[in-house]
Amino acid sequence: MNKRFSLFLLSVVMCIHAFAQEEKESPSKERKPISWEEISNWEALVTGSGQVSPDGKWFSYTLKEVEGDGKLVLEATDDTNNKKTYPIGDTSRPRMDFSENSRWLAFIEYPNFKDKKDKSKAKKLFNKLILLDLKEDKKVVFEKVQSFTFNNDASSILAINLNKDGGSGKGSDLLIYHLENGTKQNIGNVLEFSFNKSGKYLSYTVDAANQSGNGIYLFDVDNNRTHVLESDEASFKSIHWTEEGDGFAALKMTKDKKYKQELGAVIGVKNLTSPEVIVYNPKEDSVSFPDKYTISPNQRPSWSDDLSQLFYGIHDLELAKKPEEKKPEVNEDSLKALETEKIASLRADTTIKSMADLKKALSKIERANASPNTQPKNADKPSMTIWHWKDDQLQSRQEKLESSEKRKSLYAVYNIENKKHTTLQDSTLSDFMILPKQHFAIASDAKPYELQSNLTGKSYRDFYIIDIESGEKTLWKEKFYIPSGASTPKTSPDGTKILFAVDGHFFVYDLITKEETNLTADLETTFVNTDDDHNVIKPMNYPLGWDSESKYVLLKSEWDIWQVPVNKKKKALNLTVNGENTQTRYQGRFGIYPDEKGIDLSKKQYFRAYGEWTKKSGVISLEGSKSGLKPGPKVLIWEDVMIGQFTKAKAADTFIYSKETYNTPPAYFLTNASFENPKKITDDPKKLDEYTWSSGVKLVDYVSDKGVKLQGALFLPADYEEGKKYPTMVYYYEKLSYSLHNWTSPDFGRTGWNPNVYTSNGYAVFMPDITYTLDDPGMSAVWCVIPAVKAAIETGIIDEENIGIHGHSWGGYQTAFLVTQTDMFKAAAAGAALTNMISMYDLIYWNSGNGNMAIFESSQGRFTGGPWENWESYERNSPIYHVKDVNTPLLMLHNDKDGAVDFTQGLEYYNALRRLQKPVVMVQYKGENHGIAKLENRKDYSVRMMEFFDHHLKGKPAPEWLESGVKAIDLDDHLKERAF
Repeated sequence: MNKRFSLFLLSVVMCIHAFAQEEKESPSKERKPISWEEISNWEALVTGSGQVSPDGKWFSYTLKEVEGDGKLVLEATDDTNNKKTYPIGDTSRPRMDFSENSRWLAFIEYPNFKDKKDKSKAKKLFNKLILLDLKEDKKVVFEKVQSFTFNNDASSILAINLNKDGGSGKGSDLLIYHLENGTKQNIGNVLEFSFNKSGKYLSYTVDAANQSGNGIYLFDVDNNRTHVLESDEASFKSIHWTEEGDGFAALKMTKDKKYKQELGAVIGVKNLTSPEVIVYNPKEDSVSFPDKYTISPNQRPSWSDDLSQLFYGIHDLELAKKPEEKKPEVNEDSLKALETEKIASLRADTTIKSMADLKKALSKIERANASPNTQPKNADKPSMTIWHWKDDQLQSRQEKLESSEKRKSLYAVYNIENKKHTTLQDSTLSDFMILPKQHFAIASDAKPYELQSNLTGKSYRDFYIIDIESGEKTLWKEKFYIPSGASTPKTSPDGTKILFAVDGHFFVYDLITKEETNLTADLETTFVNTDDDHNVIKPMNYPLGWDSESKYVLLKSEWDIWQVPVNKKKKALNLTVNGENTQTRYQGRFGIYPDEKGIDLSKKQYFRAYGEWTKKSGVISLEGSKSGLKPGPKVLIWEDVMIGQFTKAKAADTFIYSKETYNTPPAYFLTNASFENPKKITDDPKKLDEYTWSSGVKLVDYVSDKGVKLQGALFLPADYEEGKKYPTMVYYYEKLSYSLHNWTSPDFGRTGWNPNVYTSNGYAVFMPDITYTLDDPGMSAVWCVIPAVKAAIETGIIDEENIGIHGHSWGGYQTAFLVTQTDMFKAAAAGAALTNMISMYDLIYWNSGNGNMAIFESSQGRFTGGPWENWESYERNSPIYHVKDVNTPLLMLHNDKDGAVDFTQGLEYYNALRRLQKPVVMVQYKGENHGIAKLENRKDYSVRMMEFFDHHLKGKPAPEWLESGVKAIDLDDHLKERAF
């Protein structure tokens, strides 16, 4: 080798080494803050989409772009790394199902985002169904699909409801696809279809053109045989199988020109091998069925467990046309006298100068002599509403309920053996519930208390017990107070006992012995929800439920879960033992056993745990036994994360759970019954590593001005440097410190707020807790938020000169109020804010039609009484009455169709601030409700709000709309320029 070549080779090696060293030392790609424009393409895990196959061998989930399409990911749970991805189009609620034998997966592929936005293509778009054979690794595609279902336990058939293609009937083709051999059968004009539990039988109804062949049919899957159960010129609907799948009920509806409604009949089918069909037609029952009623199409019929009784609804019949009133006989003498009087009146009228004057005078005489019954039939009726002080419900609420009131039906039962109909429910009873085993029903009557309840929010009801066999109604509880849903009656699985709460204690009532037992009087703990600071008396923690044998109830104290026996001879047990000592809240049970009726205490049960002051979360288990759950929780998961979904494979000890942190998106993890070495089985969003996220979180402890120990979650900005202070956004809505470990996916929210986007762009974000003192909801925010922010400043992270606050709805109210009480915030944004508690009290919550007074006195408002009883408190806590003290630049969002906080609340505050020449800008999205629904509006406001805070907290130049506003004539061009 010559010297020149050796030198050349050495220089090449040195260059290669230098290049490799440079590659090693420099990052492959520099991360950047995420921009609003880039969020459109952000891909995220669809919450709750994870699904494990019954045998635990497969797991599927979906990912979706914000403005784009989704994909389904299917992965084997073994170590083969067998993973496949399938497009599913544009949907946030994907439909996918594994077959019960775990061999098949079917899912819908929806039209894509781009095509759905093209109006010229919209009517030509249809869903597809994709069927995957997981054993043979094959795929079958079906076009123009509405819905699908496997035949449950059998897993031999996929029934596919195809899109309707012409024809005047309501039904469409039902494709029966035999999974094993791929053969197909087509059944035409199917309106409804449903398999029984075993999957051996398919019931379906036909609705064809001219009602030809309409009926209800039973298809025997094994024998490939169809039974015609009932056929007529009628409509058949509302198929309902028993839980065991040994029978089903349906409705038959027939038109009758004499009535506005169809006339109904109930069909019951049992003994499926040789089907027995029972038809109860009220037209043939003149003895027990009430006149002027018929079977209602609005309530699905059902069998009793023993197939001896059919339950259904009945409702009023209205005549199609009212009979014409008989015309009164004309009295000729009276008619002549009237004509003479008319002529005399016209002769005496000196104002008649022309033919037009004569016509007016004649018309005036006709109107004066006309009776109300002689008005022309084609007269236009006024459009109006009559509001009356005696109305139990506001007219606005009545209008909201009008359609449901028209659909209301009353429960009834038909006894097969004695062929007798019994009406179980009268028009005074609501919330009618037939108890398990169908011996009793429970219902309530709120009518005596409805007006006061709507005025004050205090809820009372009379409860009745109904004997199914006799139909006898017995008053059980009169004027029963319901501070929260936890107190309402809850039935045992055997249908013989009722759990309820009164005055801070849980009771059980035995329907057989009629004895009432206080379950908690002797326990050295309380089951009252001590965290509930609304104006209600002793609201309870929600019970976890009955055991499957109706011998125990599981109740929650402030910290622990208790197993309380119905039989007082047995001892109540604190199952979780250490909740109070460790300040761990055992919050709820994971229902992982399908088709359970009550909690099976012989099986291991799983519960959610939450660290009150650490914000850790996890899963614990309690061992089961024949005598009940054994005290002593076994910790399975306990981390500084937020545990979300938790489920188990139906037929295997394969567990799937999701977890997330403030800067790592939700991911699914796979584990076995030991919960050791869990394996992450989902992909992160594809662009996660391109952007900067929060550098960390801190819990900030503080004490409110009222001496209450509280916490706030402080999220550090991306690329945080210790010792450096950062502009900070403070966001609140009652208690939010629990969100310390929550990931917020980059998106265009309905309120413009997204903490992850702000931390990515260099802001710290602080979320403090607020607890409330009655009669001071606004001052409570002052007493909690200001000390919270002061404590956060002490961390050295927050730039005290550049703090912004934001809240929406109730949080918007807190913002509008806080800026009247302090100047510590440099800028504020208030969305849909309540601003005048006095005028707001008397306004209407248009989304429900109810008045606001109940919300103010018993719900979020937390006032005792109305303004006239408590004027000082209402005034003291109304931002509008302190508006002269506002010095903080304010961005308001209030939409003109806000059905929760009336638009006038925003206008009132804006105009007052404008009158005082305070720095305020209000944005309004036309036609939008309490939150922003339209994507283009959500995008616009998200950008504007950050521009507002960037200007005030970061010193960036103010955009023109913020600096000078936009004239109405220029608004269209302004919006076009900003759209993205």
